[in-house]
Amino acid sequence: MKPVIALVGRPNVGKSTLFNRLTRSRDAIVADYAGLTRDRHYGEGRMGERPFLVIDTGGFEPVAKDGIYHEMAKQTRQAVIESDVVIFLVDGRAGLNAHDQTIADDLRKTGRTVILAVNKAEGMRHSNVTPEFYALGLGEPVVISSAHGDGVRELLEYVLDGLLGKVQEPEDDWLEGADDDNDPFAHLGKAERDAEIDKILQDKDTKISAAQFDTERANRPIKIAIVGRPNVGKSTLINTLVGEERVIAFDMPGTTRDAIEVEFERNDRKYVLIDTAGLRKRGKVFEAIEKFSVVKTLQAISTANVVVLMLDAQQDISEQDAHIAGFILESGRALVVAVNKWDGVQAYERDRVKVDIQRKLAFLDFAKYHYTSALKGTGVDALLGSVHIAHAAAFANLSTPQLTRVLYTAVEHQQPPRKGSSGARPKLRYAHQGGQNPPVIVIHGNTLETVPDTYKRFLEKRFRDAFKLEGTPLRIEFKSTKNPYADRRKKR
Repeated sequence: MKPVIALVGRPNVGKSTLFNRLTRSRDAIVADYAGLTRDRHYGEGRMGERPFLVIDTGGFEPVAKDGIYHEMAKQTRQAVIESDVVIFLVDGRAGLNAHDQTIADDLRKTGRTVILAVNKAEGMRHSNVTPEFYALGLGEPVVISSAHGDGVRELLEYVLDGLLGKVQEPEDDWLEGADDDNDPFAHLGKAERDAEIDKILQDKDTKISAAQFDTERANRPIKIAIVGRPNVGKSTLINTLVGEERVIAFDMPGTTRDAIEVEFERNDRKYVLIDTAGLRKRGKVFEAIEKFSVVKTLQAISTANVVVLMLDAQQDISEQDAHIAGFILESGRALVVAVNKWDGVQAYERDRVKVDIQRKLAFLDFAKYHYTSALKGTGVDALLGSVHIAHAAAFANLSTPQLTRVLYTAVEHQQPPRKGSSGARPKLRYAHQGGQNPPVIVIHGNTLETVPDTYKRFLEKRFRDAFKLEGTPLRIEFKSTKNPYADRRKKR
């Protein structure tokens, strides 16, 4: 098992900066702004051959009884419970204060190993920084600068060396020859064994079927980004799916600021849920923090396999909802629409709400709509089922013969219109798949540059119906074959 390290401290002491350095990433938003991080943020790190997990937490307010800081404190306490060791960060430039003492007292009660790290100490004498922090009663402080990297390696070595013997690696029985009776190469040495395996892999009769590749993809987690305007219930949906209060769900717009990845498993299927910050109109985004949050949300959409667009059934569908949907469509991601808070809509109003949604988001006709209550769990299982369908459609393998047959059938039903003074009709000869997520169909023929968008949409519907591509955008590209004798005719 990998050791788990939780980063804890009061707001703005540099926890997210240290998290990014330990994980060698930019996953956590960093700014000179107190209270930026709110949820638990997990990342993987490695020092040499030793891997570990890191949990970034929000500013810890142990005495908070309600409000957003109380929710943040619950997230921090859960991170401490999950950890093997806690790195308690304090600010070397601001010095010791009563808040640090309160946190130290709270951490002592947990029974976890606590390492005290004095951060932001670049350019300062260690002998001048550390003395006052001995008052916390947590032993020898380690002086670091998470922004510059000073002392971080020494801190990590100290932490990991202290965990040796506490975290047991799983035993690999097969390395000890537990299954030698079933191993045809058990009598060979490692080099000879590898050589024999290489021969098998290089054998021209050895083939890997498409089904094996599909099985490999099926075993990968489905990455699902949950997006929408502020306060539509994105975090609540994630907590309902996971079955625990994994992210802060608070009745206040803008609670989520970072893109938080949450792994979970249901019915032997693995998922990665991405909780994102609510997207407001561009004219209402003033703070630099919120601009970073918007960027992280857009990145989450681009890297996801499937996007769940959440709408608030109790509010009118706004122009911003359409903008978010448009970006998802442009990015080519598979899509499922969740109309949340449906339990709060009166029965006589529901038909009107559905008509309004279908009218304003008509360009999302390929997506499946679900009317849900994330708080009560209503419709969530069906929503997850549509995610599976959309994911399968986005990564569908479309054979060239089948695509070409559908193309011929479509042309027989309705030929592309003539265009230009010559009245030449485009000739569509064959089609093949040019990509996945979203599926791309490339059609070859003559004078295809004159095919209008209306006929392109007609073909898209025929392909979508034939291959049951529900929940994913479909891209059609035309490639005209150049006449090799065209230049010769011009010369004549």
